[in-house]
This record gives sequence, C-alpha cells and structure tokens, in this order.
Amino acid sequence: MKKLTFKELAKKVLEEEGRPLSVEEIWNLAVKKGYDKLCGTQGKTPWSSIAARIYIDIRDNPNSPFVKIDSKPRKFFLKTLVSEDKLKEIKKKEKGKIEAPKILGYSEKDLHPVLSYFAYTYMKVYTKTIRHEKSNRRRRYAQWLHPDIVGVYFPIGEWTSELIDFAKEIGSPSIILYSFEIKKELGFHNLRESFFQAVSNSSWANEGYLVSANIDQDDELLSELKRLSAAFGIGIIKLDISDPDSSEVILPAKHKNELDWDTVNKLADENPDFRKFLQRIKIDLSSNEVRKERYDKISDSEELIKRFKK
Repeated sequence: MKKLTFKELAKKVLEEEGRPLSVEEIWNLAVKKGYDKLCGTQGKTPWSSIAARIYIDIRDNPNSPFVKIDSKPRKFFLKTLVSEDKLKEIKKKEKGKIEAPKILGYSEKDLHPVLSYFAYTYMKVYTKTIRHEKSNRRRRYAQWLHPDIVGVYFPIGEWTSELIDFAKEIGSPSIILYSFEIKKELGFHNLRESFFQAVSNSSWANEGYLVSANIDQDDELLSELKRLSAAFGIGIIKLDISDPDSSEVILPAKHKNELDWDTVNKLADENPDFRKFLQRIKIDLSSNEVRKERYDKISDSEELIKRFKK
C-alpha cells in the first residue's frame, strides 16, 4: 500500500468508519488498522498533526472533503457522508456561532500558553511573550505600542536549504511576523478599545490578531467584529480553554507584504524582549535551523486543560 499523508489517513479512516470522529479516535483506529506504518513521520503527538492538516484544509481549501462537527471534543466527518440538511446545519453553526466559556476564573496571562499552543500547532508560528513592564516608557504608553505576544513563521523545514539561501540573497527570506493582542473577554463594553488597541499594536506586523477566550454570542457584536476586521485588517482568534484543539481563527487577518520598519525600530528600542525576538530570528535564519526552545514553551493540550480545571 502506498504511503499516506496525515490528511489522506484521516479521510481513509473516516470513509471506512462512516461516523464523525475526534482526531485521537482517528489516530487510534489508524494504529489498529496498521495505517500508522504508512505515514512517513509521526512525531510525539500525531493526532495533533492530523488536526492541523484537517483545520488548514477546511480553512484554505473550498473543496475540502472535511467538515467540523459541533461537539466536545471536536469531531470531524466527510461532506460526502453527511446529508444535505445536516451539512447546511453544520455550516450555519460554524459560520455564526461563537461559544463562551462558562467560567472566567483566569487572567489574560493564563491565556498566553493556549495561544502559543494554537499558533504553533495550527499556524506553524513560533511565539514570544512581550513583557510591557520591561519597556523604557511607563506602562500606560506601552499598552498602545506593544502587543502581548509576537510571532514568526519560518519557511525553514518547508523550503530546501538552496531556496532559503536564494531568498536571502535577493532580500526576501519570506518570514511572516505576527502580532497578538489578548483580552480575557470581548463584548460591547470593551470592543472598540480592545480592537483599536490591537490595531495600534499590530501596525508594524504582516498580520495582527485580537485574541480572546470569552466572546459574547450577540449577533450584533459578531457583525461589528466582521465590519471592523474588514475595515482594518485585524483578525480574530477564539481560544477554547476546555479544548485547545477547538480554538480557531474566526476572522482571518489581512496579510500585509511590507513591514512598518519605523515602528519595528521603535519597538526594538523600547522593549528588550522584542529586541531579543528580532535577534533570535536573525540567528535562526542564518543557521537555517529554528531553536524551538528559544521561543515560548509549547505545552501539550492535556496539560493546558488541566490548568483550567484547577
């Protein structure tokens, strides 16, 4: 039997089982069927790799065979095996529903590792927390200059070393820089201040996101978020603290090809964390090797869930 990608493996298992499955169930069944031996690489958490491939395919491929099922834990199925009425119902829920956690017993800092996990697992982005208190200016000023977390996507691992070297020679290494502004909750009471703080803090980056784990379900709020996102290019990420793998990009950010170098310079001058972040990127690009341990720690999803159950 030919080698299988994680996406092909998931599709094969779902077709054979004929029922919605979580990524852990897909992998366990694949192991029982011996399909795991057909994957070139597995890693320590192959189910996370399966989830990443499915999420990215659903997000970027209009003809994706997969569909998300609204359940805990999140399950996936195949469009061809879902009735037309059920498929319409699923699409409607995925388009307009934003669930809020029942308990708000956490701080914004508690959400940092959840975002780092989601960004690394599903966006292939390495993150770095920016501590405002280390800035040269007073904290109130820093809140409108520095994002809570910055991130970088490297082509390393996806491009050949020759292509990376060529890109460097022509001054286009194709890294993508991200800015993330985190809010404990997001509702009409803090929507405009939170959104425009994200706009201000993300002006320098290729992509900027406003992130929260508790977003009001009000239809008017979602409509306003869509309008603001379209107007200013800021994306929205909804974190799920009860199931980090169900976190998702609700509204994608508008990608900017050019960085705001004046603001990048200002940030580096003001904050040592951001300055070290830039230095780290330079070192990793020069060596063609990303030192994962130099960025924010990536916890596994089970550990993150336990933190919020305490």
